[in-house]
Amino acid sequence: MTLRHRLWMLARSIAVGWATLIALTYLAQRPLLRLTAPLVGPHWIATASLALNCLKLLATGWAIGRLHRAAPLTGMLAFAATLALFNLDPWLPLDLQQLIRLGIDAAKSARYWGPLATMAAQHILLFASLFAGALVSRAPETPLSIFGPTSR
Repeated sequence: MTLRHRLWMLARSIAVGWATLIALTYLAQRPLLRLTAPLVGPHWIATASLALNCLKLLATGWAIGRLHRAAPLTGMLAFAATLALFNLDPWLPLDLQQLIRLGIDAAKSARYWGPLATMAAQHILLFASLFAGALVSRAPETPLSIFGPTSR
């Protein structure tokens, strides 16, 4: 595999990831949240939003993985790196720079430990959802057989 081919594969993964993420945000997550908000009530809206964000990232990881079934994790890691660069408040509650600032503040004062733990757990859950989506999309391995390949 040439370097040009690998770079093309990473660029496609990033483009498909962003297109899937933005499309799912505006076509699925926001309408679902508007419909379910009266049902779940104001106390559960943040939990419902986090659950939908996890599902959205799971689907995004799956789409990236399906695009590159031979190496789904490489494309997913490239997309995850782009998620870490920016504050993504309109689409996702991911902000690694804020998490780092909160970690620095927590090192100075113990009152920031609770918000740091909450934010770190949220980031871990969201990135794990993306990772799980890429893993689910992998091609199934053919089982080993002592009889060799069989035709059906």
